[in-house]
Amino acid sequence: MLPHSCVLGLMLLQGTPLLQPPIAAACKELQRVELALAPAAAGWEICISPGLMTNFVFDAPVQVELQDEVRFLEVAQGRGTLSLLPPPDLMPGERLRLTTRLGNGANQQRVTFSLVAHLGQATHQVEVYRDQRSRESLWQELAQEQAENRQLRDEREQMRTQIERLQVKLEQSGGIRDLLAHRALSSRGIQYGEFSRKELIRSEGILTYEWGFGYRSDKSIAAELGLKNLSPEPWTAVVGSLVDAQGNEVGRVKLRQETPIAPNSQGSLIVEVDALRTEGLGELTLSLKDESSRGITIPGLTFP
Repeated sequence: MLPHSCVLGLMLLQGTPLLQPPIAAACKELQRVELALAPAAAGWEICISPGLMTNFVFDAPVQVELQDEVRFLEVAQGRGTLSLLPPPDLMPGERLRLTTRLGNGANQQRVTFSLVAHLGQATHQVEVYRDQRSRESLWQELAQEQAENRQLRDEREQMRTQIERLQVKLEQSGGIRDLLAHRALSSRGIQYGEFSRKELIRSEGILTYEWGFGYRSDKSIAAELGLKNLSPEPWTAVVGSLVDAQGNEVGRVKLRQETPIAPNSQGSLIVEVDALRTEGLGELTLSLKDESSRGITIPGLTFP
């Protein structure tokens, strides 16, 4: 038997290299993965490169786990698609693991891909077939999903446009122009008057009624009220009712209160009810309550 040194010398004389440089694997533009043909494969290598997008198309719903996902510039997942824009700091030969779970329930299948970094070359599309469906069938499903996504984007854009229009309309609302537009203002204008002093009935509850003014237009009546909060908690009106002497509601009460009334302090709010000039006449009773049903009842309000 020859000594090891002799063997080494013979190898050198015969020109046999001790180490062979690694051969760069060819990166395909399109890579097809047929799981039915090789279901026990340890893993599939996929070429990726900084600045180049790699897209995955699956023929079943997919869930993914991507190693170092936060490093990627873009990760976009659909029901059966995945698009990756790799990290810009990838080193050639660096490997990142992509774990996918295809399907649902007991038939779910786990497939692992090894994303291998290259410079300037990448697989642009990876088609993963779990069963033996035709390629046309897969593309038809993908086209349908893309059409649905486009429709969702269009609907979202329409909704955004509608919201912008409503915001503009809201910014332009209010004032005399609103009254004119809703025909709530005529040559008779808006009548107003202070509620008479006899109506300032003190309440034994948490609130007292301090002052008030009544208003009437062609289509509504309103009251601006001053209240004092005697309780240790702030008070905000959330519901109200306005009834006539027979107990019939005049209309739905709309409230506006800029800030809660602080404890042991005075504050104001505005109450409005839709009512024609022939409605809401005589002495009316107003009840106001907060979300805890704490409130005040003010009888004998007469609107101009």
